[in-house]
Parts: sequence; structure tokens; C-alpha cells
Amino acid sequence: MASFLRQFTSSVAPIPSSTSIPLVDIRIPSFITSSSNSATWFYTTAAIVGGLLVLEQSVYRYKKKQLPGDRWTIPVIGKFADSMKPTMEGYMKQWNSGALSAISVFNIFIVMASSNEFSRKILNSPGYAEPCLVHSAKQILMPDNWVFLTGKTHVEYRRVLNTLFTRKALSIYVGIMDSIARKHLNEWLAAAQKDPSPRAIMMTARDLNMHTSLRVFCGNHIPEQGAVEINEKYWYITRALELVNFPFAFPGTKVYGAIQARKVAIKWLELAASKAKTAIANGCEPECMLDQWVKEMEAPGYKGRKDFSDREMAMVVFSFLFASQDAMSSGLIYGFQHLADHPDILAKIREEQYRVRAGDVDKPMTLEMLEEMPYLKAFVKESMRIKPPVTMVPYRTTKAFPISDDYTVPANSMVIPSFYNSLHDPSVFPEHDELVPERWLDPDSSANANPRNYLVFGSGPHKCVGIEYAMMNIGLVLATASVLMDWEHQVTPESDKVQIIATLFPKDGCLLKFSPRPRP
Repeated sequence: MASFLRQFTSSVAPIPSSTSIPLVDIRIPSFITSSSNSATWFYTTAAIVGGLLVLEQSVYRYKKKQLPGDRWTIPVIGKFADSMKPTMEGYMKQWNSGALSAISVFNIFIVMASSNEFSRKILNSPGYAEPCLVHSAKQILMPDNWVFLTGKTHVEYRRVLNTLFTRKALSIYVGIMDSIARKHLNEWLAAAQKDPSPRAIMMTARDLNMHTSLRVFCGNHIPEQGAVEINEKYWYITRALELVNFPFAFPGTKVYGAIQARKVAIKWLELAASKAKTAIANGCEPECMLDQWVKEMEAPGYKGRKDFSDREMAMVVFSFLFASQDAMSSGLIYGFQHLADHPDILAKIREEQYRVRAGDVDKPMTLEMLEEMPYLKAFVKESMRIKPPVTMVPYRTTKAFPISDDYTVPANSMVIPSFYNSLHDPSVFPEHDELVPERWLDPDSSANANPRNYLVFGSGPHKCVGIEYAMMNIGLVLATASVLMDWEHQVTPESDKVQIIATLFPKDGCLLKFSPRPRP
């Protein structure tokens, strides 16, 4: 039997094993594998993207909690489209939705505060929030600029900077401001004589303010070439400090152009700081802000305090230029527009000017003369209340911020106090949309009884240090213009609409027609 089996198996062909032919040798149609792989990748990618979108919405809803705002955010970009072209109508809609409300832009969670209570709480809570201005601000102004500092270092800066705006210091600046204002106003009249048609004053007002600020801050320590170069390039900085911009400094972007402009400006400003130190060391008396700063550092009572380098002084002046170029220009332009649209108020300002100047319109302005012009000061204050140059200042929370009893702003969120509602509160400012300078002349008025509502210059540790300088310069230019020229406002459909750059401007640039005014 065993013999038979051996003979049988030897005569039968061997049965092939299942592994004798490799699977790769079996041809499978390519469209089947391709379709299978594509489907796998598609569903996997869709699942990941869907999961991320669900996570994005969940995080937004979790942070938002009960705050007013969109129930869900547009995937990835959020309110980016609205932020690219902001409008006062859009902001008003957001502010009116609640004292606190939420939005998201590129997954940056933002809490908007519209009430005076919450806006002031943000401005006065340095332990929870710090100024961040806009996303690109630190790239442009530099991270160690004093405007971003907090705590003891920031306090030391302010202690010194406050001395640059004392009555003694302002009395030095007012003569510079007066001579430059007259120079530019005469140039405006000369241009109007050649072409009497109305012209937008937005850029010419900026030129006036830049010329004034550079000479007030730096005196003659900056040569004319440097002053021209800074003036020409500073517009790049303004455009890059809009609320929303492409955040990376690639060549051709606004942020890149602003950084290059900043490098040019800082070079000249460092030179000015160095020359101011040399001038004061050689016994010269202060003739500008940098001189006053150096003089303060050399005072006997200053010993043991911080010595400021040329670069640190240059960065401070650089930040002052931004304020004077934008906030002060906005205030000045709206001042011209408001006076043109309210001839009764302009007549009162002129009457005050002729009285204080004793009919001599060529008499240089002094600090003492400005102090005898309460109606002028009331007008400037009221004009800036109606159209505040800055409507909000973005802050960033450094840790969870319990802003109210039932809501805590998450850490690393943006929290934005708005000023507009405080300045237009009808319970504090009756007829809040009307230009009424007289409300500031009555010591018992609700406006004077509620100084907490006047947030034109902010509040708290980062409140503007140059309040007196800004209001004095705007008032001085308008006062001198009122006695040297007449002007007419060409009203357009966009005159009352607002263009929001870093600050507010009339959308049509404020079209004015100037002509010489007869002397009294």
C-alpha cells in the first residue's frame, strides 16, 4: 500500500501552492485603485476640515457665551471682510448690540465694549490688559516703544514725558506753532489765488501738522532734507496702522512700506536727540521738546533716575508724530468743517480773537493769549466730542479678565474699548449730535459734571500725555485762520460720511474754498 502511494504521488503533477504566484503579478484595473485612493484622501481631508470647522465654531461659542454677536463665525476669516472697509454704521450696529459684544477675525476672538463703564474698566486695568493697537503695530512702532510698556518702566517714562508738557514747556512751543501756522495758511491763500476752486484739505492739513510737530519736537536739530523725507514717508506708516492689514512684512505690502519709512524717520530722530544733548551740554537754552527733555535729565533732582538713549528718545518722538499726524490732523480738519457749517459759532470765535488781539491780527500768539480765549477752547473740545479722532483703542488681555459679574474675557483675546458712545451719551450731552460749545462754558452743565465721559484722549495709565499740546495746536491754527481768511465748505454726499484710516476723516477730504479776509 505504501509502495502504491509513492508511485501515485510521483506520477501526478504537483499542485501549486497559494504563494507560488505573487499577488503583484495579478493585474487589477488601474481605475479601481485610483478611485479608491482618491476617495480615501477626499473623505479623510473632508473629515479633518469638518472637524476643524466644528472645533472653530465650538471654541467661538464657548468664548462668546451669552454675549451678543453672531451665533456662528464665518469659517477661518470671521469678520475680516467688514474689517477691511470699516464704517461708522457698522461700528454703531455692533456697539448698539450690547454693552459687551463679541466678534472673531481670523480666529482672533474680540470683545467690543460700548458702555462708559466697561470702556473705562479696560483702560484702567493694566493688570489684565495692555495696549496692542493693531496687529502690525509692534512691527512698525517697535516692540520696545514706550506705548507698549507696562508697570514700573512705563511709569518712569510718563514721569519724564509729563515734564515736556508743562506750562513752561508749552510757552516755548507756542511761538513755533504760531509762525508755522501762519506760513502754511499764507501758502493756502496763495494757492487759492491761483486756483479758487474748492480743494480737499486732508493732506495739506497733515503737512501743516507734520511741519509743526517736527519743529516743536526737534527744533532745528533735523535738517530740512530730513523733515521733508519724514513728511513724505509717514503716510506709509498711517496706512499700515489701519485696524486690519495684511500682517506680514512682505515687499509691496503696507506693513513693509511702513517699516522702511520708520527706519528713515528713526535715523533722523536719533540724530536730533544726539544734537539736542550736545546743545544743552554746551549751555544752550531749550528751544524744542528734545532740548527740554535733555534739560530735565540734567536737573539736579533727576539723579538716580533713568537716562534715556538717543534711540529711546527717538522712539518716543516717533510715536508722538503718529499722534500728531493722525489724531491732531483729524481734529483740525473737522474743526475747519464744523466752523464752515456753523457760521454763528465762527462769528463768536472771530469776535473773541479780535478782542484778545486788540484788532492786531499779526500779533504773534502767546500762551497767555490762548488762556483768554475760553470760547475757542470750548469749541475745540466740543468739535472733538462730536467727531472724536479715535473711536477705539484695541487692547490684548494678558490673562483671563473678569470684566463683569457674569462674563470673563479669555486670555490672549482682543478687547476694545470704544469712546463714541460715551461722547454721545444723551444723558450727559443733551442734543448729543448738535455742536454746542456753550455746554463747556457752564460749570454746572452735565458735560462738566461728568468728566468720565470725555474719553477723546483715553483714560488710565496710557491716557494721552499731550492733551494740552494737541488742543492748543488745533485751537491756534483755527484761531489764526479765522482772522486771516474766509472759507466756504463745498458740501458733497460724502461730507458727513466718515473715512476710517487710523483715525476719522471726512470721506471727501473736506473741500474748502479759501479767500483773504479783510483786516479789521
